[in-house]
Amino acid sequence: MNEHAPQNDIDDFFSTDRVAGREQAVELSAGSYRENLIALDDPMLADVRGMDYEQFAADRYAAPFLRELLEYWKRLYDEPFVGITTDGRPREGLYALPERPQPEPGPSDAALALLDLLTPQQRVKLCYPIDADEWRGWSNPEFVFFRIGLRLEEQSDEVVRAALGVVEASLSPAGYERVAEAMALNGYLGELVDLPTIMNDRSYWFALYGTPSPDEPWGWQLFGHHVALNFVSVGGRHVIAPVFLGAEPALSDDERPPLFDAREQLAIALAESLDDEQRGEAVVYNSVLDRAMPEGRLHPADERHVAGAFRDNRVVPYEGISAAALSDDQWSRLRAIAEDFLLLLVEPQRAATLAEFDAHRDETFFSWYGATDGTQPFYFRIHSPVLLAELDHHAGVWLNNRLPARFHVHTTLRMPNGNDYGRALRDAWKIAHD
Repeated sequence: MNEHAPQNDIDDFFSTDRVAGREQAVELSAGSYRENLIALDDPMLADVRGMDYEQFAADRYAAPFLRELLEYWKRLYDEPFVGITTDGRPREGLYALPERPQPEPGPSDAALALLDLLTPQQRVKLCYPIDADEWRGWSNPEFVFFRIGLRLEEQSDEVVRAALGVVEASLSPAGYERVAEAMALNGYLGELVDLPTIMNDRSYWFALYGTPSPDEPWGWQLFGHHVALNFVSVGGRHVIAPVFLGAEPALSDDERPPLFDAREQLAIALAESLDDEQRGEAVVYNSVLDRAMPEGRLHPADERHVAGAFRDNRVVPYEGISAAALSDDQWSRLRAIAEDFLLLLVEPQRAATLAEFDAHRDETFFSWYGATDGTQPFYFRIHSPVLLAELDHHAGVWLNNRLPARFHVHTTLRMPNGNDYGRALRDAWKIAHD
């Protein structure tokens, strides 16, 4: 273990501080993320400098904590898909195909254009059946676990442009901009720590599932450090779930706001609007490291978020305040946060997904960890039968903040009760067309 390890009690990258309960609140630093840069000659960075992603993965696999994590992930991956539920039993009848589908050919046309550029060998690597288990092999760390599809940094500029063209054609303009910014921030992080061969704006895997078509089921997957998207088109509906977007740091030195600043401001405004009784229900824990959290609630890699990589079958009970106890104005704020999570979808698809969300207002819950005024790092979750969305502030991995900070953010989006990867809609399509 290198010289950096004594400061990190789990392994070179993870400290016990990120999962240790504290009596005192975690306060935000007024300084820049740059105050938490690790010296470039620190062995944590210097010992892996120059490695490519495969060499770095092999190096990381030597860590006992990581080996245990990957073994756990593999066991979760091998489970039959159920979907995220509140009690282990998925609810039926929550997702329906449109009666009058209006297929959008743009995504499938872009996918076919990509295929036209590829050699037979590249196509074999890129393409999977629509029902392939590989859908569930995505992950968000910078080290590689499953190798699914084409690694973008190994492709020509033309192929990379075409692959990202599929992403752009499938998402809203604002949604694609957010994804592109998250990928660019990964490249920025690689520059900050001088590890561009481990983290860059092309260190991602891209795969196609099924045969691209305006109406028949097909999809694509893009995943790597802090970006994981799973897109499915079936019968005139688009599903974008699971989604994992994050950044460390969540901003660069230009004048752009942090990646999730608008979402955070909406959430703080909603949390601050709660009266004392409502706050008593919504605030589940007074700090992101509250000692009242039960054993296992904090995980060294996931910290507080519950719906990340390999959590396809997690049982997540509702917590917090029911939206039935919110005023109409507060519901509108909650809905605006949900809409921001769904920003990736093009407008007609976003409206259809929000309509499903609206239909379950009285079964929707909002939970919050930490101070509600923005003076501390925080975690929040929106959870309904058809949507689970969360945002969590994390401790450093490539920066040296040992406690959560708002410049390292993870967000997730899921379609509970079996519609991650568009599974429920794909099942409905299969029944209708068999």
